[in-house]
Amino acid sequence: MRKNIIGTISKVLILALAFTLIYIPVVIILIMSFTKSYSLSTLGLESGGTLKWYGSLFSNNYGALDIAKKYVSNISSLKTAILNTFAVTIISTIVSTILGTFFAIGIHSFSKKIRTSLMVLNNMPVIMPDIVTGFLLLLIFVLFESIFGFKRGFNTVLIAHIFFSIPYVVLSVLPRLNQIDENTYEAARDLGCSRFEAVFKAIIPSIMTGIVAGAMFAFTMSIDDFVISMFVSGQKFYNVSTWIDSSLRRGFIPKSVYAYNIIIFAIASIVVVLSRISSIRKNKGELV
Repeated sequence: MRKNIIGTISKVLILALAFTLIYIPVVIILIMSFTKSYSLSTLGLESGGTLKWYGSLFSNNYGALDIAKKYVSNISSLKTAILNTFAVTIISTIVSTILGTFFAIGIHSFSKKIRTSLMVLNNMPVIMPDIVTGFLLLLIFVLFESIFGFKRGFNTVLIAHIFFSIPYVVLSVLPRLNQIDENTYEAARDLGCSRFEAVFKAIIPSIMTGIVAGAMFAFTMSIDDFVISMFVSGQKFYNVSTWIDSSLRRGFIPKSVYAYNIIIFAIASIVVVLSRISSIRKNKGELV
């Protein structure tokens, strides 16, 4: 009995420590996003609360911010960095999900031996360190720049994000393909569907959960990428992660960044909760 109590207390303490380490930074960022002061020692609590950092994300009026003038131009570029981030993330997610889904269907159609070889090629970008992937892509883009005048910027970042997102989509879709009946495609063909109709009407609906999971992986990998974006973005294009790095090099981070991170954290939390609720309802429906 005593051992069980000690074991339970130990598990609770370890779990509490883990959650504390995970969420203390989030709490600090949350507090700092609502306070006027930049003091990390007191979290700015002595300065009172404000919502201006959240407002500065959606407005070009930076005159109300209590910031030295030399940083105003740096702050004003954050809005552009956010727009760049979501533009790259949304487009790369859509493209990589479409390509990754068809790549997965193509890989699944081969024999087991060829499928194994193709999966090794697919998994290489996943297990390869980001710094290696970023450097290899940089070499390719520099070569294109010298030959074709292909400048680094939005397009190179978008191509890079599509490149490293596709393998995650493939890894999410393939397990669903392995679970469906192997005769599904042939049955659709026997019922009069063309090859494309059989894929879109029989295969795609059967693997939709894997496609959605792959899209979520691609979105997550893209929106917070820093290392690869740093290598391929050039000198004039910034997403939020590279913009923060640039601000750190100048020795100053506007508190609008705190507000941005809290908004992203809130959106991610809502998505996770809704996904969990949907999963529970689906499981209850299957039981009934």
